[in-house]
This record gives sequence, structure tokens and C-alpha cells, in this order.
Amino acid sequence: MFEEGENLKKQFGPDKVFDFSLGNPNVEPPRQLKELLCQLAADDIPNKHGYMPNAGLAETRAAVAAYQSEPRGVSLADRHIIMTCGAGGGLNVILKALLDPGEEVIILAPYFVEYHFYVDNAGGSTIPVNTREDFSLDLAAIDAAITEKTKIVLLNSPNNPTGKVYDAQSLNGLAKLLRDKSRTLGKEIYIVSDEPYTDIVYDGIKAPSIMAAYDNSIVASSYSKSLSLPGERIGYLAINPASDNAEMIINAAILCNRILGFVNAPALMQRAVAKLQGVQVAVGEYQRKRDLLCNGLAALGYRFNKPEGAFYLFPRSPIADDVSFVNALLQENIITVPGSGFGGPGFFRIAYCVSDETIVNSLDGFGKVMKKFS
Repeated sequence: MFEEGENLKKQFGPDKVFDFSLGNPNVEPPRQLKELLCQLAADDIPNKHGYMPNAGLAETRAAVAAYQSEPRGVSLADRHIIMTCGAGGGLNVILKALLDPGEEVIILAPYFVEYHFYVDNAGGSTIPVNTREDFSLDLAAIDAAITEKTKIVLLNSPNNPTGKVYDAQSLNGLAKLLRDKSRTLGKEIYIVSDEPYTDIVYDGIKAPSIMAAYDNSIVASSYSKSLSLPGERIGYLAINPASDNAEMIINAAILCNRILGFVNAPALMQRAVAKLQGVQVAVGEYQRKRDLLCNGLAALGYRFNKPEGAFYLFPRSPIADDVSFVNALLQENIITVPGSGFGGPGFFRIAYCVSDETIVNSLDGFGKVMKKFS
């Protein structure tokens, strides 16, 4: 999709192509980050660009643990934090650490496209389970999907592609369900929570802590969205101190960080984020873009659940064949992604982390295609 967008821009001009395909943040990183990077580049720091322990720099792990303890509702120490090559790298590390071949990972549809591949990389099997019509958790469906092979329930909140934030009541209900199932099956079932969008939330909503709700939980997060650093590949794993076999999981994840080829997270970025805990991009900019897009599409007859977080909108396609609808939008130089790839057929995803001009100038094309099919 990225290459398709670049090709169309070369053909028609950047201002004539409306690329909503990728979650590539367009809000600039905070000023403090730019200043800090200049300072780090100039400072004479021993081994500034060298190897470090595979879990990451001690001072970075300590800084992340100290800052994340309060919002996570647990007391994290530096040993509970492993710095990773983004949340994607972190997910691959923890899946490799936890899964035996053939074990199952429940993923909640709609889901991030690459989860299937991440689980497959670790020799596991994905079991998709649908969420409710408003994209909230369907605990009965999750209950029915759990088998003796279930090892992990993989969460993503705020969600890509829907923007849904799972509320505390739902997470507490899921935690009770998994505690009961774990006792019945005589084994641990883990929650792995993919949380790169935790700080990108709107309308006073906060993303509840899964660690506070469930002991056997691991969080994968990153600074790709909160600091607009997706290309720098810097994130972390946080292992719940109360988790069964916590020390074994930590040791396994540290080993996997190396043997999967990541070795360690980027050194310069580790030094930067250690000093930027609590700093984030201007989230209000994304909320404004959300409202601009939602108001425009609602006036054209599109139906959707308003996102509570992240920077994606997941509207219904006016026809059942979401691929055909996305192709029709492409004829108007509007690039979106079919919902089928996210386990959400009949929908399509719009990444609204784009310029205001892209949103406003695309509405005429959105309107033309809606009229064609309605």
C-alpha cells in the first residue's frame, strides 16, 4: 500500500492523491525530542553506539519501570522491562518466549493484520474470535474458543483498526474468565496486550491497565506513536511482577531478543526515551483530525463507530464486498485498506494521521463513490 501510494503521487501529484493506507504519524515529534537528540549526538558518551545487555540499558529500563508503575497499577522494577525493536519486535519476542509449537493464541477480530504472521513465526496457531457489533469484547465467544491448547489471549487496545478502547469492566470480566479457565485446565493462560496507542486516546477516556486486572499479563508497547518515532523502532516489554513464572519469562524473553536477531533495541533511541518519560505528541491534533473526518463522512452517509483512541476509522462498506469498494475509492485516488485483511469483512480502514488538506480534499471523492453504490 505504501508503494502504491508513492506511485500514484508520482503519477498524479501529491496533492491529488489521498493516502489513508498506513498508520504513519504526521504529527511532529515533541520539541524536547529534537533538542535531546542533538545533545546526545554531540555529547562524548562512552560506548554511545555500542552493544549493551540484550534487555537494554540499565538506566533506560529503570526509567521506564519507574514511570510505568503508576499507570499500570503494579510495582515494576528494571528487571521487569525489556527494551525492544518497537512493539512488533516485542510481540515476536514474547510469543517466541511463551509458545510451544501448536499452542493457540486467541486474537480478537478486527485485529492487526500481522498477528497471524507473528504467531506463525513462533510455531503457534491463531484462533480469531469476533468482537461485538460495537467492537467491544464478547466474553462468551472468547470462553467458547478456549481449549486445552490455548496459551495466550492477544489484546490490542486502543485497537488497530477500530479505535476501540476496551473498558475496565470488560477487562475485569476477561481476567475472571481466564482465571477460572486456568484453574479448570490446570495451566496458565496469559494475556499479551499490544499497546502502542495507549497515550492516543480522546474525550477524557483512559485505557485501563490489564496488569492491574490480571496477574499473568505482559504488555508490549512502543514510542512509535506517542513520540512519532515509528521508523526508529524503539519499544519495550513489561512483564507483570505477579505473573506465574515471571523470572523464567523474563529470562526467556531476553534470550529471544537476541536469538531472533534483534540483539538489542537501538542504543541512541534508548538513551533518548530514558529522558522523555511522560512526554508525548500533541494528541489533540489527532482528535481534531478524527472529528474532521467523522463529521465529513457522516454527512455523506457513511456509518461507523467513532474511534475512542488510536488514529484509525473503520467504517462499514456500503456493499458487502469491501475489496471492490476500496478499489472504487482507488479510482478517485483515495487509498484505504479492505477490512477483510483485519478479519472485518464488510468494513474498510482509514488511517487519519494525515494532513487536514488530505482529509478535506478527499471528501468529494468519498461522496462520489458512496453515491455510486447507494
